Amino acid sequence: MRYVRLMCLLLLLSTVSLAQKEIVTQQHAWAIYTGNHKLTDKFGIHTEYQWRRSDGFQHLQQSLLRLGIDYYAKPSLQLTAGYGWIKSFPYGEQPIAKAFNEHRIWEQVILKSPIGRVDIQHRYRLEQRFLENWKINAENSDWKMEGFNFRQRIRYRLFAAVPLTRNEWKDNTLFLAIYDEPFIGFGKGIGKNILDQNRFYAALGWRFNKNMNVQFGYLNQYIVKADGIQTERNHTLQIGLTYNVDFGSIVN
Repeated sequence: MRYVRLMCLLLLLSTVSLAQKEIVTQQHAWAIYTGNHKLTDKFGIHTEYQWRRSDGFQHLQQSLLRLGIDYYAKPSLQLTAGYGWIKSFPYGEQPIAKAFNEHRIWEQVILKSPIGRVDIQHRYRLEQRFLENWKINAENSDWKMEGFNFRQRIRYRLFAAVPLTRNEWKDNTLFLAIYDEPFIGFGKGIGKNILDQNRFYAALGWRFNKNMNVQFGYLNQYIVKADGIQTERNHTLQIGLTYNVDFGSIVN
Protein backbone atom coordinates (compact mmCIF):
# COMPACT_ATOMS: atom_id res chain seq x y z
CA MET A 1 0.00 0.00 0.00
CA ARG A 2 2.89 2.32 0.80
CA TYR A 3 4.30 1.87 -2.71
CA VAL A 4 0.89 2.61 -4.24
CA ARG A 5 0.67 5.88 -2.32
CA LEU A 6 4.22 6.77 -3.37
CA MET A 7 3.43 6.11 -7.03
CA CYS A 8 0.28 8.21 -6.81
CA LEU A 9 2.26 11.06 -5.24
CA LEU A 10 4.92 10.93 -7.97
CA LEU A 11 2.22 10.86 -10.65
CA LEU A 12 0.53 13.88 -9.07
CA LEU A 13 3.79 15.83 -8.86
CA SER A 14 4.66 15.07 -12.48
CA THR A 15 1.16 16.13 -13.58
CA VAL A 16 1.47 19.42 -11.68
CA SER A 17 4.93 19.99 -13.17
CA LEU A 18 3.66 19.46 -16.71
CA ALA A 19 0.66 21.69 -16.03
CA GLN A 20 2.99 24.53 -15.04
CA LYS A 21 4.91 24.40 -18.30
CA GLU A 22 4.16 27.03 -20.93
CA ILE A 23 5.27 25.28 -24.13
CA VAL A 24 5.34 27.14 -27.45
CA THR A 25 5.98 25.47 -30.81
CA GLN A 26 7.94 27.41 -33.42
CA GLN A 27 9.60 26.94 -36.83
CA HIS A 28 13.19 27.98 -37.41
CA ALA A 29 15.93 27.65 -40.03
CA TRP A 30 19.69 27.40 -39.44
CA ALA A 31 22.55 27.60 -41.94
CA ILE A 32 25.86 26.27 -40.61
CA TYR A 33 29.46 26.21 -41.81
CA THR A 34 32.09 24.12 -40.01
CA GLY A 35 35.74 23.53 -40.85
CA ASN A 36 38.65 21.85 -39.08
CA HIS A 37 41.88 22.87 -40.80
CA LYS A 38 45.05 20.94 -40.00
CA LEU A 39 48.30 22.88 -39.66
CA THR A 40 50.46 19.89 -38.68
CA ASP A 41 49.85 16.23 -37.88
CA LYS A 42 48.94 17.23 -34.31
CA PHE A 43 47.47 20.75 -34.46
CA GLY A 44 44.76 22.53 -36.38
CA ILE A 45 42.22 25.36 -36.32
CA HIS A 46 38.49 24.98 -35.76
CA THR A 47 36.26 27.48 -37.59
CA GLU A 48 32.46 27.68 -37.41
CA TYR A 49 29.65 30.08 -38.14
CA GLN A 50 25.92 29.56 -37.58
CA TRP A 51 23.23 31.85 -39.03
CA ARG A 52 20.06 31.13 -37.08
CA ARG A 53 16.67 32.52 -38.11
CA SER A 54 13.18 32.30 -36.61
CA ASP A 55 9.87 31.92 -38.46
CA GLY A 56 11.68 30.13 -41.25
CA PHE A 57 14.30 32.57 -42.56
CA GLN A 58 12.24 35.71 -41.79
CA HIS A 59 13.76 37.08 -38.57
CA LEU A 60 17.07 37.03 -36.74
CA GLN A 61 17.29 34.49 -33.92
CA GLN A 62 20.99 34.16 -33.24
CA SER A 63 24.42 34.67 -34.80
CA LEU A 64 27.18 32.33 -33.59
CA LEU A 65 30.89 32.47 -34.39
CA ARG A 66 33.13 29.81 -32.88
CA LEU A 67 36.93 29.46 -33.18
CA GLY A 68 39.30 26.97 -31.56
CA ILE A 69 42.61 25.13 -31.54
CA ASP A 70 42.45 21.41 -32.32
CA TYR A 71 44.88 18.83 -30.96
CA TYR A 72 44.85 15.41 -32.61
CA ALA A 73 46.10 13.11 -29.86
CA LYS A 74 45.47 10.04 -32.05
CA PRO A 75 43.10 9.11 -34.89
CA SER A 76 40.29 8.31 -32.45
CA LEU A 77 40.83 11.22 -30.04
CA GLN A 78 40.57 14.96 -30.74
CA LEU A 79 40.84 17.77 -28.16
CA THR A 80 39.73 21.35 -28.80
CA ALA A 81 39.58 24.60 -26.83
CA GLY A 82 38.40 27.96 -28.07
CA TYR A 83 36.23 31.07 -27.97
CA GLY A 84 32.70 31.79 -29.18
CA TRP A 85 30.87 35.06 -29.81
CA ILE A 86 27.09 34.76 -29.81
CA LYS A 87 24.55 37.51 -30.50
CA SER A 88 20.97 36.65 -29.43
CA PHE A 89 17.87 38.54 -30.59
CA PRO A 90 14.24 38.71 -29.41
CA TYR A 91 12.08 36.22 -31.32
CA GLY A 92 8.97 34.07 -31.06
CA GLU A 93 6.22 33.96 -28.45
CA GLN A 94 8.57 34.07 -25.43
CA PRO A 95 11.08 36.74 -26.54
CA ILE A 96 13.98 38.06 -24.52
CA ALA A 97 13.62 41.72 -23.55
CA LYS A 98 16.66 42.96 -25.46
CA ALA A 99 19.32 41.66 -27.84
CA PHE A 100 22.55 40.78 -26.04
CA ASN A 101 26.06 39.45 -26.64
CA GLU A 102 27.58 36.34 -25.11
CA HIS A 103 31.29 35.60 -24.87
CA ARG A 104 31.95 31.91 -24.44
CA ILE A 105 35.02 29.85 -23.58
CA TRP A 106 34.69 26.18 -24.50
CA GLU A 107 36.61 22.92 -24.26
CA GLN A 108 35.70 19.61 -25.84
CA VAL A 109 36.76 16.02 -26.35
CA ILE A 110 35.71 13.95 -29.38
CA LEU A 111 36.06 10.17 -29.20
CA LYS A 112 35.58 8.18 -32.41
CA SER A 113 34.52 4.55 -32.13
CA PRO A 114 33.24 3.29 -35.51
CA ILE A 115 31.26 0.06 -35.67
CA GLY A 116 31.66 -1.51 -39.08
CA ARG A 117 30.72 1.15 -41.61
CA VAL A 118 28.83 3.21 -39.03
CA ASP A 119 30.74 6.28 -37.87
CA ILE A 120 30.13 6.76 -34.12
CA GLN A 121 31.32 9.85 -32.26
CA HIS A 122 31.03 10.92 -28.63
CA ARG A 123 31.47 14.65 -28.07
CA TYR A 124 31.88 16.06 -24.55
CA ARG A 125 31.86 19.87 -24.30
CA LEU A 126 32.28 22.28 -21.38
CA GLU A 127 31.21 25.92 -21.71
CA GLN A 128 31.96 28.97 -19.57
CA ARG A 129 29.50 31.65 -20.64
CA PHE A 130 29.62 35.42 -20.04
CA LEU A 131 26.22 36.95 -20.91
CA GLU A 132 25.64 40.69 -21.02
CA ASN A 133 23.38 41.81 -18.15
CA TRP A 134 21.10 44.59 -19.39
CA LYS A 135 18.86 46.52 -16.98
CA ILE A 136 16.09 48.95 -17.90
CA ASN A 137 15.43 52.22 -16.08
CA ALA A 138 11.69 52.29 -15.37
CA GLU A 139 11.62 56.11 -15.32
CA ASN A 140 13.01 56.82 -18.78
CA SER A 141 13.05 53.35 -20.36
CA ASP A 142 16.79 53.55 -21.01
CA TRP A 143 18.83 50.36 -21.08
CA LYS A 144 22.14 50.09 -19.25
CA MET A 145 24.57 47.16 -19.22
CA GLU A 146 25.60 46.14 -15.71
CA GLY A 147 28.42 43.68 -16.23
CA PHE A 148 27.99 40.02 -17.18
CA ASN A 149 26.10 37.00 -15.86
CA PHE A 150 28.36 33.95 -15.61
CA ARG A 151 26.90 30.55 -16.45
CA GLN A 152 28.38 27.08 -16.92
CA ARG A 153 27.12 24.20 -19.01
CA ILE A 154 28.12 20.69 -20.03
CA ARG A 155 26.97 19.04 -23.26
CA TYR A 156 27.16 15.47 -24.53
CA ARG A 157 26.46 14.57 -28.15
CA LEU A 158 26.11 11.02 -29.45
CA PHE A 159 26.50 11.13 -33.23
CA ALA A 160 26.11 8.35 -35.79
CA ALA A 161 26.44 8.40 -39.58
CA VAL A 162 26.13 5.57 -42.10
CA PRO A 163 26.68 5.53 -45.89
CA LEU A 164 23.54 4.66 -47.85
CA THR A 165 24.67 4.28 -51.45
CA ARG A 166 27.94 2.42 -50.79
CA ASN A 167 29.15 -0.30 -48.44
CA GLU A 168 31.94 1.94 -47.13
CA TRP A 169 32.88 5.61 -46.85
CA LYS A 170 34.02 6.83 -50.27
CA ASP A 171 33.77 9.98 -52.35
CA ASN A 172 30.34 10.92 -53.78
CA THR A 173 28.30 9.00 -51.22
CA LEU A 174 24.85 9.67 -49.82
CA PHE A 175 24.70 9.17 -46.04
CA LEU A 176 22.35 9.39 -43.05
CA ALA A 177 23.39 11.36 -39.95
CA ILE A 178 21.66 11.32 -36.54
CA TYR A 179 22.56 12.79 -33.16
CA ASP A 180 21.09 13.65 -29.77
CA GLU A 181 22.59 16.24 -27.43
CA PRO A 182 21.41 17.29 -23.95
CA PHE A 183 22.70 20.53 -22.38
CA ILE A 184 23.04 20.47 -18.58
CA GLY A 185 23.64 23.62 -16.53
CA PHE A 186 25.62 23.54 -13.28
CA GLY A 187 27.05 25.95 -10.73
CA LYS A 188 25.56 29.25 -9.63
CA GLY A 189 22.80 31.04 -11.51
CA ILE A 190 21.27 28.14 -13.44
CA GLY A 191 17.75 29.03 -12.26
CA LYS A 192 15.04 26.47 -11.54
CA ASN A 193 16.07 23.98 -14.19
CA ILE A 194 19.17 21.87 -14.75
CA LEU A 195 18.24 20.76 -18.27
CA ASP A 196 18.96 23.82 -20.39
CA GLN A 197 17.94 22.23 -23.68
CA ASN A 198 18.00 19.05 -25.77
CA ARG A 199 18.61 18.69 -29.50
CA PHE A 200 17.68 15.77 -31.71
CA TYR A 201 18.89 15.86 -35.31
CA ALA A 202 18.40 13.68 -38.39
CA ALA A 203 19.65 14.52 -41.87
CA LEU A 204 20.65 13.27 -45.27
CA GLY A 205 24.11 14.25 -46.41
CA TRP A 206 26.28 14.07 -49.48
CA ARG A 207 29.98 13.37 -49.03
CA PHE A 208 31.95 14.89 -51.91
CA ASN A 209 35.26 13.68 -50.43
CA LYS A 210 36.82 13.16 -46.99
CA ASN A 211 37.11 16.93 -46.47
CA MET A 212 33.76 18.18 -47.74
CA ASN A 213 30.10 17.31 -47.26
CA VAL A 214 26.68 18.98 -47.10
CA GLN A 215 23.72 17.99 -44.94
CA PHE A 216 20.00 18.82 -45.13
CA GLY A 217 18.08 17.83 -42.05
CA TYR A 218 15.62 18.37 -39.23
CA LEU A 219 16.54 19.59 -35.74
CA ASN A 220 14.12 19.30 -32.83
CA GLN A 221 15.29 21.81 -30.23
CA TYR A 222 13.67 21.72 -26.78
CA ILE A 223 14.58 24.71 -24.58
CA VAL A 224 13.74 25.24 -20.90
CA LYS A 225 13.98 28.87 -19.76
CA ALA A 226 15.54 29.97 -16.46
CA ASP A 227 12.17 30.19 -14.69
CA GLY A 228 11.57 26.48 -15.31
CA ILE A 229 8.10 27.22 -16.74
CA GLN A 230 8.54 28.77 -20.17
CA THR A 231 9.74 26.24 -22.74
CA GLU A 232 10.19 26.12 -26.50
CA ARG A 233 9.76 23.26 -28.96
CA ASN A 234 11.50 24.48 -32.09
CA HIS A 235 11.17 22.56 -35.36
CA THR A 236 14.20 23.63 -37.35
CA LEU A 237 15.35 23.15 -40.93
CA GLN A 238 19.11 22.80 -40.78
CA ILE A 239 21.48 23.19 -43.74
CA GLY A 240 25.13 22.46 -43.05
CA LEU A 241 28.40 22.64 -44.96
CA THR A 242 31.59 21.01 -43.71
CA TYR A 243 34.78 22.00 -45.50
CA ASN A 244 38.17 21.02 -44.08
CA VAL A 245 41.56 22.08 -45.44
CA ASP A 246 44.79 20.25 -44.60
CA PHE A 247 47.29 23.10 -44.76
CA GLY A 248 50.06 20.76 -43.62
CA SER A 249 49.79 18.64 -46.76
CA ILE A 250 49.65 21.79 -48.94
CA VAL A 251 52.87 23.17 -47.44
CA ASN A 252 54.64 19.82 -47.71
